[in-house]
Amino acid sequence: FKEVSRLGNVLKKKRVKKGDRVAIYLPMIAELPIALLACARIGAIHTVVFGGFSAEALRDRVLDSGAKILITANGYWRSGRVVNSKSNADRAIELCAQKGHKVENVIVVKRLPDLDVTMVPERDTWWHDELNAPDITDFCPAEEMDAEDPLFILYTSGTTGKPKGVLHTTGGFMVYV
Repeated sequence: FKEVSRLGNVLKKKRVKKGDRVAIYLPMIAELPIALLACARIGAIHTVVFGGFSAEALRDRVLDSGAKILITANGYWRSGRVVNSKSNADRAIELCAQKGHKVENVIVVKRLPDLDVTMVPERDTWWHDELNAPDITDFCPAEEMDAEDPLFILYTSGTTGKPKGVLHTTGGFMVYV
């Protein structure tokens, strides 16, 4: 709850509000559900992009969802090798810019302490720095949501062509769960 609230406050500080979209491009780490719940807490619509997808697959989902912020990791281990998530994310953001879409902020989880990545000033920040900032508190009030308000967008794998986003609503998903 504390971490979810702190990240919710970080997102609000970055001007993310109810109805804004956030793309989450993380491996299976604790920060993933924290990010999902923080978005839900402030009413932001999240879309999770599988951490093993290419920059082009991430680009497609960021463009389609209209995400203004991206949460990623510097990298992670998969099948005995290092995957540089941040490099893929940077490439996807470049590709989005070529299509006229700007990702305003990138929050980076330092998953691999020895993996150096390029941080773009004014856009990229470290997760741990953001959550530990002195102006970030341990409580973030939950945004009041209607049953039909969007909660998240889940994309198909794209094997039939362009990935298709399925919008899940707050009430519908809660009933399903």
